[in-house]
Amino acid sequence: MDKPVYFTDYGAAYCGDSLLLLEQLEDNSIDLVVTSPPFALLRKKEYGNENQEDYVEWLGQFATKVFPKLKDTGSFVVDLGGAYQKGKPIRSLYNFKVLLYFCDNVGFKLAEEFYWFNPSKLPSPIEWVNKRKIRAKDSVNTVWWFSKTDNPKADIRKVLTPYSDRMKKLIENPDKFYTPKKRPSGHDISSSFGNDNGGAIPSNLLQISNSESNSRYLALCKKFGIKAHPARFPHKLPEFFIKMLTDEGDLVVDIFGGSCTTGEVCDNLKRKWKCFELDRNYLAASAFRFIPKDLDDNSIKNIYDKISAGSVIEQKFSSISDIDIVEDIPPIENNLFKAEDF
Repeated sequence: MDKPVYFTDYGAAYCGDSLLLLEQLEDNSIDLVVTSPPFALLRKKEYGNENQEDYVEWLGQFATKVFPKLKDTGSFVVDLGGAYQKGKPIRSLYNFKVLLYFCDNVGFKLAEEFYWFNPSKLPSPIEWVNKRKIRAKDSVNTVWWFSKTDNPKADIRKVLTPYSDRMKKLIENPDKFYTPKKRPSGHDISSSFGNDNGGAIPSNLLQISNSESNSRYLALCKKFGIKAHPARFPHKLPEFFIKMLTDEGDLVVDIFGGSCTTGEVCDNLKRKWKCFELDRNYLAASAFRFIPKDLDDNSIKNIYDKISAGSVIEQKFSSISDIDIVEDIPPIENNLFKAEDF
């Protein structure tokens, strides 16, 4: 495979078409693909979203490529925003059609559906919410957790949520708050209900605010007058699934890398990662997430400029050091490479 544009101790970012890059991965080599593809919106965005009519089959191409590359214990997590039909105050079903297509046509299993509630999302769409005031604001994305087999790797204990104050009191003195017995619903609430398990089991409604404003990535984009990727998802979203569905050293791939949020999360969690992104300028700016913090501004801007111009960074971003630039990028070849290779 061609050299990555840049790499770290744990992963690497590649510039190219994910359909081609996926072909070069070994079959049964990936533990998790987690991504947020361009959504099927009515208006074209600068990051290249597809129209609603063609969207399902377009995204289905990537699912077909992903399927054989996953391990039998692997998962494919896809974040999709909702949309309205053109000119009508009724919802598009494209994200549900994606779900059915992946399962019926590609062979994926729906391990579980999740919903990401973003409380900081601005009211939209303007026509139906702000102007006519006939719809509530759209602030929930569907997040489909697909698996290759019935039993993907997963451990909910890795993503337990903090106990509520009431639950903390119950654990301190369970006899005061409940009596073990069978409930009308059929649930048998035993005395173990009051055990301290380190946290509560999370629900499939994930409340995560997407209000990043002070990250190093954004700060450097602003400093150098570079437009940040307009459709970033918050760290906590991929982090939840990476923690739950993988172990340290497992391979995670983001096929629509954008600003490489997934790679940054993986670096922090000691997971191997690969980020694929078609737009070289977005990928160049994503390097801001990994560049050594003590590099001077001129060196940082030089790295961005070189990547944007078609160069690759030969030395990994892991410590403060001189960084070598390779001017020519080898062409993509149809060679297989192993999961542990960067």
